[in-house]
Amino acid sequence: MNPSTILILGGAIALIMLVIGLIVTATEEKSLVDERLEYLEEEGEEVIPKKAVIGEWVGKQATRYTWGQRLTRVLARADVKMKVGEFILLMMVLMVLGALVGWFLAGGPGAATGEGGSILGSIPGLLIGALAGFFAPILYLKRQQGRRLIKFDNQLADMLSLVVNGLRAGYSTMQAMEAVSRELPPPISDEFRRVVQEMQLGIPMDTALQNLTRRIPSKDLDLVVTAINVQREVGGNLAEILDTISHTIRERVRVKGEIRVLTSQVMMSGRVLSIMPIAVIILMYFINRQYMMRFFNPETRMYGIPALIIGAFLIMIGYFTMQKIASIEV
Repeated sequence: MNPSTILILGGAIALIMLVIGLIVTATEEKSLVDERLEYLEEEGEEVIPKKAVIGEWVGKQATRYTWGQRLTRVLARADVKMKVGEFILLMMVLMVLGALVGWFLAGGPGAATGEGGSILGSIPGLLIGALAGFFAPILYLKRQQGRRLIKFDNQLADMLSLVVNGLRAGYSTMQAMEAVSRELPPPISDEFRRVVQEMQLGIPMDTALQNLTRRIPSKDLDLVVTAINVQREVGGNLAEILDTISHTIRERVRVKGEIRVLTSQVMMSGRVLSIMPIAVIILMYFINRQYMMRFFNPETRMYGIPALIIGAFLIMIGYFTMQKIASIEV
């Protein structure tokens, strides 16, 4: 790898870090007054938006489709302070930057000048970089969503204990939820603060709780919401019902924690063993591209391409088999 390629690669990495830093800075939570002052600028009777028009347009177009609405729910569940349009633009930027990095690593500048082989030989590196830039934010979202859901489930029993004590002290259900939003740490306090705010705006309690279960896909939470809705319709001692559910949820959390510890090695082994062949192929492509291109040469591709397809199929079978073995319902 010549010095110019190293400099270009370093510049691309610096640009990626700069873009990520700007996006994180721009998407920080602001006060309501500051946000309104930044968003609106009055000129006579006109109101001019100052936010990026491209992001707003992309978000509107995306939410017209099912995948855009699903992405909106995933962003809310992961508690990522970005809109759909901003996240899609981030994915596009990372795809372009990843494609450039993959192209340079595959000898793109040399291929373009005729010194590093054909330009077609650099296309797999470009595709690998683009795919890495596309899937990196999606994997981050999935990871954040899973970690937030586990943290929410672990706090649910404490939330129920606080609600039960509040109800026995004479609080209403809404006042008990408001106490949860004040006393407990995030993420459960943030979610119940939103529930209380929705009810204060006039939304019925069952609708606000249904919105909560849509943001937090937890079976334990669904059990709690069902109990509250049934009690509001047929009556009964809600404190006793929630106290019983709290004991059940504590036991479920304990058992799920033990299962997670016992199956973590199997799940991690499945992920590592599935990623290792792909990582070796990508690494060998960048280190010794001539050797890896034997899979696609006209003389040997009738054996190389089927070998790659069969290997990918076996990797997928092994991964899903190990994940199925480690997946235990409680």
